[in-house]
Amino acid sequence: MLSYVLLGLSLSAPIGPINAAQLDKGMKYGFLNAWMVGLGAMTADVLYMLLIYFGLAKLFTLPGVKLLLWVAGSVILMYIGLETLLNLRRLKLSTVVAGESSARSFLTGFFMAVSNPMNFVFWFGIYGAILSKAAEQEDNAAFLGHSCGIFVGILIWDIAMALAASMFQQYANRRVLQTVSALAGLSLVGFAGYFAFQAQQALF
Repeated sequence: MLSYVLLGLSLSAPIGPINAAQLDKGMKYGFLNAWMVGLGAMTADVLYMLLIYFGLAKLFTLPGVKLLLWVAGSVILMYIGLETLLNLRRLKLSTVVAGESSARSFLTGFFMAVSNPMNFVFWFGIYGAILSKAAEQEDNAAFLGHSCGIFVGILIWDIAMALAASMFQQYANRRVLQTVSALAGLSLVGFAGYFAFQAQQALF
């Protein structure tokens, strides 16, 4: 069980679109919004897990579906990244007080994760292998335990990221908030460009 918790932690730790969005939301609006981004992404992970469990993994191997995910991921990340960058001048410490709805932060995390082809590469690769091994060697209870272990690891990382971002918030001034938001926005635009490149490769 512990090894699967560590697997979940290690899979969440690399800096990616979700971590960038969590840092941005946490610095601006605090712990809850940052955590809701992670929770939304984890909900998408649960959706992928269920699709695999019920035998729909082959659907995501179809070239058209892969292309659709690369395009959707690129568009969503580009939109969120550009929105972040375009709002830099209007970003003030007062926006921290005004806040953003937790539902919007949740949906941001969910749509970023559900349209991220890297997510289904993980779930249909690593998780698919775990499912295959469990089917051969273990019962459903053991498989469920492994799945829960992975999600506990992801949840621990999400909480840690949200706490870190919200702790930095108390030291932030307008320039710090703008710098962090700019870096997060540029990171999201960069990932969007990578997704667009992969879509082009899949198309041609």
